[in-house]
Amino acid sequence: MSHKMGLIGRKLGMTRYFHDDGSSLGCTVLEVGPCVVTAQRTPEKNGYLALQLGFDEESTHHITRPQAGYYKKAGIEKLPAVVREVRLDDSATVTERKIGDVITASQIFKAGDVVDVVGVSKGKSYQGVMKRHKMGGDTATHGTHEFKRHGGSIGCRLTPGRVHKGKRMSGRMGGEHYTASDLVVVKVYEEKNVVLIKGGVPGPRNGIVVLKGSTKNVKKYIVPQLQKEAEAKNPMKASKKGTGR
Repeated sequence: MSHKMGLIGRKLGMTRYFHDDGSSLGCTVLEVGPCVVTAQRTPEKNGYLALQLGFDEESTHHITRPQAGYYKKAGIEKLPAVVREVRLDDSATVTERKIGDVITASQIFKAGDVVDVVGVSKGKSYQGVMKRHKMGGDTATHGTHEFKRHGGSIGCRLTPGRVHKGKRMSGRMGGEHYTASDLVVVKVYEEKNVVLIKGGVPGPRNGIVVLKGSTKNVKKYIVPQLQKEAEAKNPMKASKKGTGR
């Protein structure tokens, strides 16, 4: 994960963004920020550099007394519902952001930025090997009854006499932290705190994500390149085209 500045957001869904030439691009709509700085992490006190950010507003009934007391002492009026830490490698960025400062999406991101999005993938519950690992299964003809979707043999006989670690078997699928890297910011709507990201983002609708700047300098275009019409190499077709027949 990169150590660049980022913000907490919420995945709203997907849409299509239309360019000036009429071409469309599949984008993910994220509600990013505004985030409030709730704490600072410094090497002298904590051993690393980071900013603790809060997102959304939570009711006082769902906040413990120690948390409410900390936010009151820090001067934070709106109690954040989601709190995340953003690791950084620039001490100046940490010192510039004071506790209680509000950061918006337009202050951090702009169109064309390459970003990483961290989220929790959709939970699929307990699944078999065909859905979880894309296995082919057994044949569905001539005497095959209860073994159509089984994973097959898993043992290694006498040597080594055990099942190898990492064997692809049935189990819990999804619900894990996943990072979608090298995505491109298509557009930032400052008044709505909405950011359009090229491509898909992990997690369901209304899922919490963290949007951070990427360390990779990946040059990806978000506006389709115009394709020139191929000229005919046949001189007969060219002559007919020129005469207007």
